[in-house]
Amino acid sequence: MSVYCVAYDLNNPGQNYSELYRELRNSSGFWHELESIWLISTFENAQQLSNRLLKHIDQNDRLLVLNVNRDFQGWLPNDAWTWLNNHIT
Repeated sequence: MSVYCVAYDLNNPGQNYSELYRELRNSSGFWHELESIWLISTFENAQQLSNRLLKHIDQNDRLLVLNVNRDFQGWLPNDAWTWLNNHIT
């Protein structure tokens, strides 16, 4: 299983993105504490995950899916570090 960082800019303020958020939550595992960043734990590869999410955003929105490895650092609460350490190999 891999962990991907999903980042986005949603450029249509009137658009209802609840289906995108539901799709992200339907992943095998997720962490979401930063506004437009999700960490997704999945058996999918980056292309498969991206294809699944693109169905729920507009053409003028932006989406980035990156594989996450153990080389990370940040200023986050303890539960975030616990999730990261439990899911990223």
